[in-house]
Amino acid sequence: MNNHATIPGSAGTVTHPLRILYADDMRELRCLLEVTLRRDGHTVATAADGREALEQITAAPDAFNLLITDHHMPCLNGLELVCRLRTLCFTGRIIVFSSELDDEVREAYRRLQVDYILPKPIFPQTLRALLATL
Repeated sequence: MNNHATIPGSAGTVTHPLRILYADDMRELRCLLEVTLRRDGHTVATAADGREALEQITAAPDAFNLLITDHHMPCLNGLELVCRLRTLCFTGRIIVFSSELDDEVREAYRRLQVDYILPKPIFPQTLRALLATL
């Protein structure tokens, strides 16, 4: 797992469009990220919380090859969501966004082998560069 907040790369260049599910309880952030990622050529679905994200992935296990999730959400937080996805053998990549995580939670994500943990706020050019490396 990588914890880099800044990833070098070419912003806006998408060679392999991703099928992304973005889970965040903040509607404004969901809308902003959805618009940004769609403009870059990715397919994007959103979920308002971890339970909704789990339902979408359970209903169509191969529909997404990347989950981007906030940590602090109602119903199921990001850690609970990732735990459940690991029992379902979700094969997609996982990126966690969070404004704050204590060491215990960060270590739990590492044990669950998430691909990246990124601190909020996330700038579009940073996310684009990261996605280009996936």
